Amino acid sequence: MFASRLTIQFNTFIELMGQKYGPARVTVARNWQRMLVQTQNKPEQQQILIVNNFFARNLRYQTDIQLWKQNDYWATPLETLGRGLGDCEDYAIAKYISLRALGVSDDKLRLIYVKAKLAGTNKTQAHMVLGYFATPNAQPLILDSLITKVLPAAKRVDLSPVFSFNSQGLWANNSTKSVASPTARLSRWRKILEQTSQEGVMW
Repeated sequence: MFASRLTIQFNTFIELMGQKYGPARVTVARNWQRMLVQTQNKPEQQQILIVNNFFARNLRYQTDIQLWKQNDYWATPLETLGRGLGDCEDYAIAKYISLRALGVSDDKLRLIYVKAKLAGTNKTQAHMVLGYFATPNAQPLILDSLITKVLPAAKRVDLSPVFSFNSQGLWANNSTKSVASPTARLSRWRKILEQTSQEGVMW
């Protein structure tokens, strides 16, 4: 079972940040901590915007091939903030963990794999975003690394959902019923849960 709110042991997180990435990145880690503290009592709609803006300001997009020399690598917030770089999964994971730390319920958040239509073409590419569901049947708000504005899914006609997941379940397309355990089906997600637990994130 996962707690309704995860906690981040920032003493551990910041110590590891300093050891692996140096004092300049410790400042970014402290800024993340400060943002979470200052945002914790705000309404969820404001929390979403603040978290989304924080990562838009503090990260630059870079592909896994460029950054990790791998086709598909999911980084933890320590790795992402430590380098100041990440791709779509890294943005989504960091935002998800931030919102869970602020107390947003897991059943309101899903990491969503989508096909993103490339501008000016009929081609699509695999992409990940974070969806926020105010109620179980609500249209989600989409937090994306491609654009800084948070928009309802209906306005993101460039995105076609494939499946979604969080700490509790895995869903096909827009289904409201979980079809599998995410840790059983997604080895990269299992690795994120295990690695972040060693980096100060208490699930």
